[in-house]
Amino acid sequence: MRSISFLSASALLAPAIAIPYDEYILAPRSRTVRPISVHNTNGSVSNPESLTTINGSSTFDGNAATSYDFGINIAGVVSLDIGSVSDSSQYIGVTFSESSFWVSNASSDATADAGKDETLWFHVTEPGRYTAPREKERGGFRYMTLVHNSTDGTVEVTSAAVHYTAMPHWEDDALANYTGYFHCDDELLNRIWYAGAYTNQICTIDPNHGDALIHIGVINSSVSDATNVTWYYNTTITNGTSALVDGAKRDKLVWAGDMAIAVPGVVVSTNDVISIENSLNSLFDLQAPDGNLPYAGRPFPSIISFTYHLYTLIGVADHYLYTGDLAYLQGLWDKWKLALSWSISHIDSSGLMNVTSAADWLRFGMGGHNIEANAILYYTITHGIELAAALNDTSSVSNWTTIAKTIKTSANDLLWNDEAGMYIDNETTTLMPQDGNSWAVIANLTANSIQVQRISAGLAQRWTPYGAPALEAADAISPFISGFELQTHFLAENTTAALGLMRLQWGFMLDDPRMTNSTFIEGYSTTGELHYAPYLNDARISHAHGWATGPTSSLTFYVAGVQLLSAGGKTWRIAPSLGDLKIADAGFSTDLGFFSAKTQVGDDGAWTMEFEAPRETSGEVKLPNLGCIGKVLLEEQSGNYEDILVEVQAANAGPVTIDGLPGGKWSAVYVCSN
Repeated sequence: MRSISFLSASALLAPAIAIPYDEYILAPRSRTVRPISVHNTNGSVSNPESLTTINGSSTFDGNAATSYDFGINIAGVVSLDIGSVSDSSQYIGVTFSESSFWVSNASSDATADAGKDETLWFHVTEPGRYTAPREKERGGFRYMTLVHNSTDGTVEVTSAAVHYTAMPHWEDDALANYTGYFHCDDELLNRIWYAGAYTNQICTIDPNHGDALIHIGVINSSVSDATNVTWYYNTTITNGTSALVDGAKRDKLVWAGDMAIAVPGVVVSTNDVISIENSLNSLFDLQAPDGNLPYAGRPFPSIISFTYHLYTLIGVADHYLYTGDLAYLQGLWDKWKLALSWSISHIDSSGLMNVTSAADWLRFGMGGHNIEANAILYYTITHGIELAAALNDTSSVSNWTTIAKTIKTSANDLLWNDEAGMYIDNETTTLMPQDGNSWAVIANLTANSIQVQRISAGLAQRWTPYGAPALEAADAISPFISGFELQTHFLAENTTAALGLMRLQWGFMLDDPRMTNSTFIEGYSTTGELHYAPYLNDARISHAHGWATGPTSSLTFYVAGVQLLSAGGKTWRIAPSLGDLKIADAGFSTDLGFFSAKTQVGDDGAWTMEFEAPRETSGEVKLPNLGCIGKVLLEEQSGNYEDILVEVQAANAGPVTIDGLPGGKWSAVYVCSN
């Protein structure tokens, strides 16, 4: 790879721009949401389609029900307008479901470990508006069924609407005001990016309405009669006015592991930093005196998880990378170091951390010198060294550096299977997990690039027709861990595999008729069934889970190639990797300003690129693979800097990196010689 330095004389301020491609944004344009169509109806219901409008009139006579489709997954509080009732003993019930698979006039899909959730009943004694109490808002549903279960009497419903409650801290008409965008010449990938962004939006809630977990440990698979399970969203889970949680329907709690995927997706789409901070702070508020951080936020029971403990620390490192907020980092630094010391204290004579708790992302066999946990620890330590440098804290860096080197050496000595080209889960098994191998690449725990390429190839060979299996969780496909696998393929420069997995797995999740077609599911079976191996109750699977949104950040960071290298984007890299695409265009904002890159490739191998970064920043551009003899001309649009001309003397010369570029608006053109 060639590297050409270019020193900045000054920098330019990027002007604010209107965000393009807003036609892909799924967020409602108003907090008042109405169904768009009738899913099905039974019994005597007159004119059910009328309730898709503002002024409807649908009469339910005797045992009757109509299921409505909102077209996308939504969240909120239901209100019914009643025009007339035959008498004061009438009731209208409401049931909810994210998936068409669980639409029912008897119950909602589930939030507990067994059974189905109870119907929300309105006692409609007279005409007027009936609104559910706030603790009965439903966190995620695409389908809503209105039920009249009386053999006698009638009820006329004139309106059925939902007050949308996700993103509570945003103005009512601003839910679609994204700060980032993505576009390419593959419509499926475009839809995947925006579905991921919307999934994270619907998983951003009012923290006063988290899941009460009233049945945790009580209603489970041993309870045979649990068809009408009570449910409440009335627990305060963080401070502030918004919080990023794992799922829209459940758990509606703060989980740091989920944030490891969700946070980058939030940054490149809405840049909703305050919700990230509120969620991170809630976990540090629960830190034990010995430094241990909770498996999940309140009100989840106290359980030790070696990995989710580290994910909280990674969350702080991510926050600093994406914001450059040194004061926020400083405020948590002592707690951060204490937490890292807790993890380091579990390193034994092997040089690796000995995991003594099974709690992770519900995979099986967690324990011992686990490759996933140790890769995440290595990653956390290396980022801790960077954070310490930012804070001029040199007290621990030398020790951390030594420990990190030992972890890397020991992991490769004890857990690398050279014949298979992958890491084993620990010394007691031959299992080669998806999570540990993906994390080994992301963490740079691998000893060389050949290992990275072999892991990428090995993971891709396992795919089923429905995606990448997590062998460490029986027959499960985990969109969470597959998000890390995506990063693995990109880091292995295997863009073909990364895009192939997006189209295969996330394409299935987006377009299967049992899905919401707007948000991404928590997990499912390798056979494509809506069964997630860690759960006994299929109806409780979340169909809007932030940990399933990996493509949103990967498409921005790796395909369009807009990457932040240091705090807030003070330094950056533009490194597009289009694979079989002909165009990729992305942009997003941090507190420093706007970053973007657009690359177009011609049929003859020539290409053009435009990229932008804020003033008082600097970075590098990694030009795409140069497939023919030609010239690259790099120009800054203001004319304040000299043009850069790169001559390519051989076809397939490989990528060229030009560094030391100042922030500004740049264009690059690669033209093949005749």
